[in-house]
Amino acid sequence: MQYTTVASEILAGVGGKSNINSVVHCATRLRFKLKDSSRADAQALKKNPGVIMVVESGGQFQVVIGNHVSEVYQALLQQAGLSDGDENEHQPGTQKENLLSHCIDIISGIFTPLLGILAASGILKGFLALSVVCGWLQPTSGSYMILFAASDSLFYFFPLVLGYTAGKKFGGNPFITMAIGGALVHPLMLAAFNATGQPNAAEVYFLGIPVTFINYTSSVIPVILAAWVSCRLEKGFNRVLHSSIKNFFTPLLCLAITVPATFLLIGPLAIWLSHLLATGFQLIYSAAPPIAGGVLAGIWQICVIFGLHWGLVPLMINNMSVLGYDAMLPLLLPAVMGQVGATLGVFLRTRDAKMKVLAGSAFTAGIFGITEPAVYGVTLPSKKPFVFGCVGGAIGGVIVGYSQTHVYSFGLASIFSFAQIIPTTGIDASVWGAIIGTLTALIFAAISTFFFGLPAPLAVPEIERLSQPSSITENHQGGGEVIFSPISGQLLALTNVNDTTFASGLLGAGIAIIPQSGRVVSPVNGVVASLFKTHHAIGIESDSGTEILIHVGIDTVKLEGQYFTAHVNVGDRVNIGDLLLEFDCADITAAGYDLTTPVIISNSEDYQDVLPAKGASITEQAPLLTVIR
Repeated sequence: MQYTTVASEILAGVGGKSNINSVVHCATRLRFKLKDSSRADAQALKKNPGVIMVVESGGQFQVVIGNHVSEVYQALLQQAGLSDGDENEHQPGTQKENLLSHCIDIISGIFTPLLGILAASGILKGFLALSVVCGWLQPTSGSYMILFAASDSLFYFFPLVLGYTAGKKFGGNPFITMAIGGALVHPLMLAAFNATGQPNAAEVYFLGIPVTFINYTSSVIPVILAAWVSCRLEKGFNRVLHSSIKNFFTPLLCLAITVPATFLLIGPLAIWLSHLLATGFQLIYSAAPPIAGGVLAGIWQICVIFGLHWGLVPLMINNMSVLGYDAMLPLLLPAVMGQVGATLGVFLRTRDAKMKVLAGSAFTAGIFGITEPAVYGVTLPSKKPFVFGCVGGAIGGVIVGYSQTHVYSFGLASIFSFAQIIPTTGIDASVWGAIIGTLTALIFAAISTFFFGLPAPLAVPEIERLSQPSSITENHQGGGEVIFSPISGQLLALTNVNDTTFASGLLGAGIAIIPQSGRVVSPVNGVVASLFKTHHAIGIESDSGTEILIHVGIDTVKLEGQYFTAHVNVGDRVNIGDLLLEFDCADITAAGYDLTTPVIISNSEDYQDVLPAKGASITEQAPLLTVIR
């Protein structure tokens, strides 16, 4: 239900289904291609508690969700009536993109569906390498061979997998393009390649044209170009062929034309381009590895913010295919761990309950290579921690570049990457260089953030003084604001609420009340900012800008408004004590729902602290919370 609500609000925020050309998701964000971005309400989405950040870059409208993006994505597809991978790029009204945006959109669309399995395969390969070095497994053992097959199958049959995702992205039949990728790694073609150059090997011709056989296993660019050609042909054939025959003649013609063209022209050209890219990177990198490392690690998170990092992902995979290793991915370890260190500094320094919980979860996600929650939720809003994370990443990148560390399997830059940088000869100076550089980035960013990244917190004695009930009115006069209780009942710490979203503080700091009566009154002088259509929750914005969410009961949205009555509308002016809602305590309890009512300061991040009243119970209109500016 939580994901359904967030998905519904996101769908409205992007301008509805009619404004969506396509939507995919990566590890943490929904990536929309919209017909008209001006119809989207980015500011409203940024205020949504289920959204971390909104970024418009690379021709995409990106909504950063966090680790639950897959669940929100499925709920959004269901509500919008879309299927996974729907693409409507050629409908009227589509906005034109520049070349860079178009290329990034194509790359992200092809590789995003594979991100999880790419990382998993790379990690497994890394642990196998570590097991061999440590003597835990022998390469000739059955255990090693089975696990190696599991880790290597994706990369070995990469043309097959990329054929499918490229076909979907280019708007064609993905099974046709998958078959083309399968032809590139077919055993007959591999046998012909292995026979090339051997004594008495006969030259092979196709319609009188000599064929140059190439090993396309693990390759990237050839099948993407072949898929593009096939999809263009497919659309042309579908236009001219009669509907009675096009369902089988179109695939027939696409295969019969594209596969030979790939072996004769597209494949050799793409392989030449692949080697050119790999050689070009090596030339730039070898000229000054420390400088290359410092620059790339320093700007990497900025590229992530704007989605530009997708342009480098094919280069890393291409390096792996052509060279057998990649020098770019290890340079990203300090960039990732720099933001992790800055997040750790915020976690240790802040006294804001919501920020501490958010920083703790973001720290954990960052260790495993997912930095968006840390960047958008913790370091970037505070500015200095983000800068310290980038500087720490640059320093660590210099060290890793100087060590000329390589990675031997693809994956997310994460704690698992340390297993992936071990060469077959065993742990050497390049491995230690990566460890030292990464730890340097993390420690520098953590210490800098702790001492210089955040405003000094209130002293403990001052917090204790402010939390005394006798001073709650005095706080209002001295820069704070009193939020009065909207309900009479028993007080409950937010951390004890039987709902992880509220208990974690992600929606804001506050307190919960177990109601004694079925009425909710205004806790401040202000305006009704929001009212759920089910009337179980209401948002009030005070005259001074404090945003209060009152959520009656846990999961009561499932009642669909039954037993709730609203006495105000959105935009109504209210004063302290004005009746907002009424609800039937007995019927809601009889229906099996918990009546615990969280009272949340939604914009807690705008305040130094949010102090709850002490005691076991409270009466309506008594001082409940104090927000300290």
